[in-house]
Amino acid sequence: MSSQLPTQKLSKIDRISQDEAIEKIEETIDSPTEQDIDLEFLYTRDIEFRQETIYFIVVDRFCDGDPDNNEGPNPELYDPEKQDWGKYWGGDLQGVIDKLDYLKNLGVTALWLTPLFEQVEGLFFESAAVHGYWTKDFKRINPRFIGVDENPSLNQTQDTKDTIFDRLIEELDKRGMKLILDIVCNHSSPDVAGEKGALYDDGVKIADFHEDANHWYHHYGEVTDWEDEWQVQNCELAGLASFNENNTEYRTYIKSAIKQWIDRGVDALRIDTVKHMPIWFWQEFIADITTYRPDIFILGEWIYSSPDDGLSVEFTNNSGMSILDFGLCIAIRRALGNCEEDGFYLIKDILDKDHYYDSATELITFIDNHDMHRFQTLNSDPGYLHMAVALIMTSRGIPCLYYGTEQYLHDDTNGDHNPYGNNDPYNRPMMEKWDKDSPLYREIRLLSGVRRLNPAASMGGQWQKYITPDIYCYTRRYRDSRVFVAMNRGEDVVLEAVETGLPDGEHTDVMSPNKYEVVDGHIHNLQLDSKQIIVLSHVGERLKAQTIVRVQLNGVQTLPGESIVIIGDCPELGNWDIGKAYPLEYINSNTWFAEIPFNESAGKLINYKYTMLREGQSPLRENLVSRRWVIASEGIVKWRDRWAPGRES
Repeated sequence: MSSQLPTQKLSKIDRISQDEAIEKIEETIDSPTEQDIDLEFLYTRDIEFRQETIYFIVVDRFCDGDPDNNEGPNPELYDPEKQDWGKYWGGDLQGVIDKLDYLKNLGVTALWLTPLFEQVEGLFFESAAVHGYWTKDFKRINPRFIGVDENPSLNQTQDTKDTIFDRLIEELDKRGMKLILDIVCNHSSPDVAGEKGALYDDGVKIADFHEDANHWYHHYGEVTDWEDEWQVQNCELAGLASFNENNTEYRTYIKSAIKQWIDRGVDALRIDTVKHMPIWFWQEFIADITTYRPDIFILGEWIYSSPDDGLSVEFTNNSGMSILDFGLCIAIRRALGNCEEDGFYLIKDILDKDHYYDSATELITFIDNHDMHRFQTLNSDPGYLHMAVALIMTSRGIPCLYYGTEQYLHDDTNGDHNPYGNNDPYNRPMMEKWDKDSPLYREIRLLSGVRRLNPAASMGGQWQKYITPDIYCYTRRYRDSRVFVAMNRGEDVVLEAVETGLPDGEHTDVMSPNKYEVVDGHIHNLQLDSKQIIVLSHVGERLKAQTIVRVQLNGVQTLPGESIVIIGDCPELGNWDIGKAYPLEYINSNTWFAEIPFNESAGKLINYKYTMLREGQSPLRENLVSRRWVIASEGIVKWRDRWAPGRES
């Protein structure tokens, strides 16, 4: 949708190794062909998502743009009064289209929609598949979300592309917005009306849990021990028919289904319940999908992931996808939702472990979602909600807002009587207001602008400057860009001096008309009122080039005074002259990062390696011949490398 690159041609290329691709390009370097362009595109790897602001929508509960489709295939599952929380309430894709300008103005750049697949039409424990995670046919769209006269088959509408889904893609593209499709590969449906796991391939039944001659499903019963990794990956989750990932027919089906959605313009995938399938499956799945469409971003849901959970960290670093950052979410909810005594130290403890991850800056940050109490159910004081939102909008990671947060949407129905509080389904009320003058709406709009305009907010490191249980000050920095943030959950206070990292001079607060004077990098006598948030943004010179390579290096241990540079056989990397090498920036003790402008070498094959510079010692070069890459002729490319332990010069 948002990419002009030749994605259709890529689907015809067999997966090949990097060296094989290089050999093919070298063979025809003097007579480029269409095939060479395809191979070059493989080297874009994936799309850059760190500057996005994600907005997560439960489609049925957002906006009813087409009342004619409300009853769907089974009218008994629709509640026009919107009182039965387990039934459909009428939200659809036309409703999303109708509110795109509202979302664009909010600063949203990417929409995550709950699954759009055709669902089973029945009740399971008094609930219909309102959420979209009980799929009947992965190659058809839920008829409740499209026009009553539209064909739900993706295959049969592939050439015409005339469904409301295609119009959504078109309208998003006009506004420069991206679409994240929510998918689930772990399971299909529970036992509904005596039928469990009935699965269809564009309307043709291909599997059934109760008549599973071809072994499409696991049959081990439900998980009884959540500490048993084998059970978590092979047994059922809440009675849902669990797919057998060892079945090659299943793997072929699910990949082909998702590719049909990608062909229609999806920019990114959010994958449900990733901890319930083995990592080898995800590695195969991600490799296949990203070979088919290299410029696609993928994030997964490992429920209650944490830097202290070794399995979730291993998954994040080795699966090929990012994940939702439950660790930071829970810390924010404890510090600002429950107002626990340790306060901001709870958040610091999580961020101090960012080095466990190879790509902490690509973790998806959030404060609530469709599976937990809304933040305001924990704490109804809007001041705490404003601080929580400001934290995810200005901290490392990619922020994701749950629909309606900007309008203080929450519903405490049954909250006082349910031991689980206002959880599913009461955290999924119908969107009610679209007020562009809402204070939080305005703040999100401003902070999203900071993320897009200031690379320190999206790609930089995070440096704590002042902390108590009630006060948190930190600086994001990248190259010569800075974002300084201060917030106070306690009583009014005056701080004698706070280091900011900002250049000296007057800086205007993004959140208010207030101006602050920075002297010798510090703000002196900084007054922080109760629940006040200050955001100061300084944007340095932005990098411009025909091709920009965003380099990330992991696994190198450096000491104070040591730095990392990259050298190579091209002018941009110094032509192997270490004195002209390109410097990387320290993000955390596991990650170095840089943006490198390529003009003269764009479109060419280059060799490169990393080197550690050490004060008073010889440089430490990587112990390998070299790394090889074909620089795309234009656009943004991402390198993700791991340090090869070096030898002294």
